Amino acid sequence: MEHDVAMLTPEVCLLVGTVTCLLMGSFLARERQRWSRVVAVLALVAAAVTALVGPASPAMGSLAFQASYALDAPTTTARVLICAATLLVLLLGRDELAGDPRESEICSLLLAAALGAVVLAGASDLLVLAVAYLLASIPLYALVGLARTPAAAEAALKTYLLGALLGIVMLLGVVVLVALAGGSTYAELVSGLRSGQVPRPLVAVGVVATLGGLLFKAGAVPGHFWVPDTAQGARTALAAFATTVPKIGGLIAAYRLVDATVQSGAVQTGTVVAGIAAATALLGVLAAFGQDDVRRLLGWSTVSQAGFLLFPVAAAGRSDLAQPSLLLYLAGYAAANLAAFAVVAAEPHRRTREAWRGAARRRPWVGAALLVSLLGLVGTPPTAVFVGKLTTFTAAWDGGLAWLVVLGAVATAASLFPYLRWLAAAFAKAPADEDAGQVSRGPSSAAAAAVSAAAVVLVLGVGAGPLWTALSGQVLR
Repeated sequence: MEHDVAMLTPEVCLLVGTVTCLLMGSFLARERQRWSRVVAVLALVAAAVTALVGPASPAMGSLAFQASYALDAPTTTARVLICAATLLVLLLGRDELAGDPRESEICSLLLAAALGAVVLAGASDLLVLAVAYLLASIPLYALVGLARTPAAAEAALKTYLLGALLGIVMLLGVVVLVALAGGSTYAELVSGLRSGQVPRPLVAVGVVATLGGLLFKAGAVPGHFWVPDTAQGARTALAAFATTVPKIGGLIAAYRLVDATVQSGAVQTGTVVAGIAAATALLGVLAAFGQDDVRRLLGWSTVSQAGFLLFPVAAAGRSDLAQPSLLLYLAGYAAANLAAFAVVAAEPHRRTREAWRGAARRRPWVGAALLVSLLGLVGTPPTAVFVGKLTTFTAAWDGGLAWLVVLGAVATAASLFPYLRWLAAAFAKAPADEDAGQVSRGPSSAAAAAVSAAAVVLVLGVGAGPLWTALSGQVLR
């Protein structure tokens, strides 16, 4: 047991940071709440560092706590990505959240949601999966509604109702699968369902129901309705967090579940996931066509990205490229999506596409970050998402899903239209009556976060070879 706890040092760091920030909010004066942000940063840095070089690294590829928690490349990737993404959220939201009377509570909720996403990604047991879902979801409901505006209230209500509904459906699926397999770990799931004596229709019901909750975390059909409202109504930093971090945990968890069911031979879940991936990618792209609010546009963009990210999940168990391609795509998507939201946070008064007219000329660095982030979300070389899409499409083709690859290519080409309209406005000549003093402000934490994240998008794209080697398990194993 002590060895198992030592291997979970990153999760312990996040837990300690969560509790510490919560206590600081209770006992520190309001004007000293900024220290909670320091504690949150230290906890995230400690978790990321120990994930790479801590006690867990020598035992990578093993299982902890009676095979209920996996310590492998996906878990390590999730730990590092989630911690890095949350750090970037704190940076891009420094000006927005500084001085907030609930700053300590915000930091505590961010760390708790990040911890839930990490546990969700590492869960190798259906019961742990259910608990991680709740831990990742409940703080999210509070974070979405913190803006105290009608739009934020609507987004929080939609997020809560959809999350609670799909959470109940997920618990039903977990109960069905545990009853059929005679155990809750994925190893017991594979062996229990492989016997051939279980009714396959019931297995299919259990798997699809369990996937329902994970699709909510990923922002995929049919659990996607909360995403555009959250992107539009929540605070910018918290919207960036909600559309990035839960997706990492939810998609890795979905991959593990689909892989286990495919290994059991009881059901071919990949076909169902492929259909969901196609519907999600097409819906997100088509819905983005009519969006004028740039934050809502980014919300629908994250929906379409969830569809593309489900390609390797559909190929789980049928292609060796599925797992590393999913992890690589998640890294590129997280950087590009956070860069886009950081750009929006750097220009908070520009809510519509037309309001962005001439913005790139007045703030060239912010304009460059916008260009990299949007072209990165499309999947244009040499960005990381381009390599991610290329590898995920290859994995889907290798898994016998050629039709899905063709559809994905069409959806990618179509996604250029809404992004190019935004970029055309941003790089156009500014209106003559625009107040230059209002727009050309000094550097901000959001602008710094935007430039940093955009640089990561390019670095990950150029250095995709070594990263692919690591994610393939030759290093992170």
